[in-house]
Amino acid sequence: MADASGIKWDRCLADTAVKTVTGLGVGMAFSFLVFKRHAWPASLGAGLGFGMAYSNCQHDRRLPHLLHGHMVKDQQ
Repeated sequence: MADASGIKWDRCLADTAVKTVTGLGVGMAFSFLVFKRHAWPASLGAGLGFGMAYSNCQHDRRLPHLLHGHMVKDQQ
């Protein structure tokens, strides 16, 4: 059980990092191209990315019996 919990936490942390950085990058691109270098699009993008990752982690932690596709292949 400890291994499954560690895998879920690793997946949550990786998902959070990827979505936050991607949201920040998209926000910065919109800031430079559309909004004349204001800071709020980058902050909004990072916040939206973090919020999506947090929601995914909550969903993943609440369903303890959910098996992902690559885990099912490894067990057979």
